[in-house]
Amino acid sequence: MPHLTRSTRGAASTEVRVGFGIPGFAHPLVASVEWAELTRPGTPLKWVVLNVANGPGERPDPHCLEAAGRLRNAGIRVLGHLDATYGARSFGELVSDAHRYLDWYQVDGFSLDRCPTERAALPEVRRTVTTLRALIDDAHIVLGHGSHPYPGYAEMGDQLVTFAGPWSDYRWSQVAEWTADYPPERFCHFVHGMPLGHLDEALRIARWQGASTIYFTDRVESNRVPSDRVASDRVAGGATRDLWESLPGYWDEIVSRIGTGVSE
Repeated sequence: MPHLTRSTRGAASTEVRVGFGIPGFAHPLVASVEWAELTRPGTPLKWVVLNVANGPGERPDPHCLEAAGRLRNAGIRVLGHLDATYGARSFGELVSDAHRYLDWYQVDGFSLDRCPTERAALPEVRRTVTTLRALIDDAHIVLGHGSHPYPGYAEMGDQLVTFAGPWSDYRWSQVAEWTADYPPERFCHFVHGMPLGHLDEALRIARWQGASTIYFTDRVESNRVPSDRVASDRVAGGATRDLWESLPGYWDEIVSRIGTGVSE
């Protein structure tokens, strides 16, 4: 069974230049090494999501402000995490969170996590995205669907997360044909439970499917997460938040495979 669907991208897809999008590390006091690594020269980093407490939190956090400032000084976009909860969160709540991110952390855009995928939700998502763009000049908007949405969403977001899930699914995944109408810079893939031995294969899949922004980790979901935390800790297309909170064991290896890069 082939794990890829050939599209009109053809052989040129193997030339896709890949860089990192970081779905959101743990708090800087907990993950100080991770945040420091992001500003290491030569790391092909496109943007980093700042997720203070499943959103901006209740008050400004000086440690998060310092971490965000270091990234911006290095020319790296910082995005505020907004949880759309597949359309369950109200427009007012999302915009209120966005204002706090701007006031407290001077973010460069937003990651709209658990974004709806269906056609019926397009008008409300468009309303939200239009409002977010009005808050920041040249705002960068990432729609965190986690799977291929209705094609109309590609007209709203700067980037779409069209895969977020385990390696066991990713290696057999198929790309939606409509994505061939857009450049690789529009798509992101987040993969967890990905062993080092399959790193080359995973990079080939991302390039072939036309996704130039990735984050791969060897972390796997833990069965020890209490049930009352699951709903609040879901991010990046349904994966639990702790999957993305630290660097993979092969971070140095994947940085060297991709090569040096610059922020877009």
